[in-house]
Amino acid sequence: MLMANNAQKTKTISLKGYGIDHSNFHYQLSSDDLHARTIEKGMGQETSLSALAVNTGEFTGRSPQDRFIVRDDVTEDKVWWGNINIPFEPEKFDRLYDKVINYLNDKELFVRDCYVCADPAYRTNVRVINEYPWSNMFAHNMFLRPDEDELEGFEPEWTVINAPGFRANAEVDGTRQHNFAILNFTKKIALVGGTGYTGEIKKGIFSALNFILPVYHNTLPMHCSANVGENGDTALFFGLSGTGKTTLSTDPNRKLIGDDEHGWTPQNTVFNFEGGCYAKVINLSQESEPEIYGAIRKGAILENVILDDQGNVDFEDASITQNTRVSYPIYHIDNIQRPSIGENVKNIFFLTADAFGVLPPISKLTPAQAAYHFISGYTAKVAGTEAGVVEPQPSFSACFGAPFMPLHPTKYAEMLSKKMKESGVDVWLINTGWTGGPYGVGTRMKLEYTRAMITAALNGDLGLYSYDTYHIHSVFGVAQPRECPGVPTSVLSPRATWNDDEAYYKTAFKLSNAFRENFKKFEAYANEEIRRGGPQRYAF
Repeated sequence: MLMANNAQKTKTISLKGYGIDHSNFHYQLSSDDLHARTIEKGMGQETSLSALAVNTGEFTGRSPQDRFIVRDDVTEDKVWWGNINIPFEPEKFDRLYDKVINYLNDKELFVRDCYVCADPAYRTNVRVINEYPWSNMFAHNMFLRPDEDELEGFEPEWTVINAPGFRANAEVDGTRQHNFAILNFTKKIALVGGTGYTGEIKKGIFSALNFILPVYHNTLPMHCSANVGENGDTALFFGLSGTGKTTLSTDPNRKLIGDDEHGWTPQNTVFNFEGGCYAKVINLSQESEPEIYGAIRKGAILENVILDDQGNVDFEDASITQNTRVSYPIYHIDNIQRPSIGENVKNIFFLTADAFGVLPPISKLTPAQAAYHFISGYTAKVAGTEAGVVEPQPSFSACFGAPFMPLHPTKYAEMLSKKMKESGVDVWLINTGWTGGPYGVGTRMKLEYTRAMITAALNGDLGLYSYDTYHIHSVFGVAQPRECPGVPTSVLSPRATWNDDEAYYKTAFKLSNAFRENFKKFEAYANEEIRRGGPQRYAF
C-alpha cells in the first residue's frame, strides 16, 4: 500500500488488483508537482506564459484505425461494428493487457482518481494510471476532480491504463501497428499504448460514455460544447475539430458549461462530462480569443508548439502539426457555469468549416434537415493538412463524432430528433469556413461575423421565417437570413461573394453530390422525411 505523496491526504491505494506489484508510483500529485517533474525528467519546457509545453512524439493526433472495442457478450449485439468500431477478441485483449502490465512493472508510475459527468446522477469514477507525469497532469486537467473527502470512499468504476512507451507487435498482439486504444466494456478498462497523444485518454472515456449513457440511462451523449445565457437558456455547438466549438462557446457574455463532451438527460438538463478544455491553438491570438489565450498559464499543457529561446510560443508555427493543442482545467476560464449543468436548451448550432466556400455562413434548418445534417456531420479537409490533399475534400463524421460513437449513428440521431421536438429548439447550420471562393481563392469567414450571427440567433434577432426575411438556397434547400445585425448583407449570400455564378453552382453541386453519396449508407435506416432533408441532386 502506498500513502499519497501530498501530506494533506491520508488515503492509501494498491495497484496489485491490476497486476502492478511494485510501489514505485505517485498518487494524486498536484498539477504543480507534475509540471515540475515533467521538466526535471526532460520531457517538457516551461513557456513564457508559465504553461508546460510538451511534444507528444510520433502521434500528434488520434489514430482512428487503431481504436478497438472488445467484442464480447456486452457489446456483440449493440455496437455498430465496422471500420470505425473495430472488434478485438477478449483473449487477445487479455494477452496484450498482461504484456502492458509487465512493461509498467518496471516503470515509475503516476496514478489519479477522478470522475466524469458533472450531474451526480450520472457520475462515473475513473482511475488513470500513467507512465508519464504530463499525461497524468492532462488527466487532472480534463477529468473532474474529487475533493479530499470524496477520495476517502473512492472506488473506481473504469480504469485508463496509459503506456505511451510500450510498442505492440501487430502480428502477435492483433493490433494494426504498434499503437492502440482498446475499450473493454466487461472489464471496464481503456487500454492505451504506443502513443503519447493525450487525446486518446479522454476520448477513450468519452467513447465508453457514448455506449453507457444511451444503452443504460436513456441519455444522449453529444460531441458538442455548451454555454448558458443570463436568462438560463442553453446553447449547444456541435462540430468536428477545427470548426470552432471551443472558440464560439467561450463567450464573455455567456457562461461556459463545457467545450467538448456533454450529456442531455430525460429531464432535459445538459451536463458536462469533463472538468477541463482541450482547445486547438494554431493561429491563436490574444486579440481574437482572449479567454482561451488567458487560460494558457501555470497548470495548462501546450502540445507540439514551437518555442523560441525565451520560451515564447509561436502559435502560427505548424511545423510539427496543424493540431497544436492546449489542455487546461475549466476554472482557467473566468465565466463558467457552476456546476457544469444547463437547462432549457433553446438553440443548437451545427458548425462546419466548408472549404468549398458554398454553404451559407448561417442558415436555419427544418427538423428533417437537422436530422440529415446531424447524421452527415460534414466539414472539409483543406490542402496541406494531410498527405495527398491538394484541393478541398469533403469529410463526413456521423453525429459530428463518428470515431467515438459505438452505436449506429441513427440511434443518436433519433434521440437528438426527439429532444429537439420536445424542447422546440431552433437549429442552425454555421459555416465557419470559406467565403468568396474555395480554399486558396476565398478567405476564411471572419470570426467577428460568425460571433455576430450566433449572437443574433441567440437573441432572436433573425426574425420569423418568411420570404421577406429568409432566402431558400437553391442547391441545399436551407433557409438563409437576408439580414443580420453586425454582418454585411453581401456576406450572407455565398453565391454573391463569388462574383462567378457558374463556378459557384458547379462547386455547390459537387458538394451536394458528396452529401448524397455519403448518405447512401444511412438511407435504409432513415425515413423519407429525413432523406428529403438533404441537398438536391446534381443538376448543373
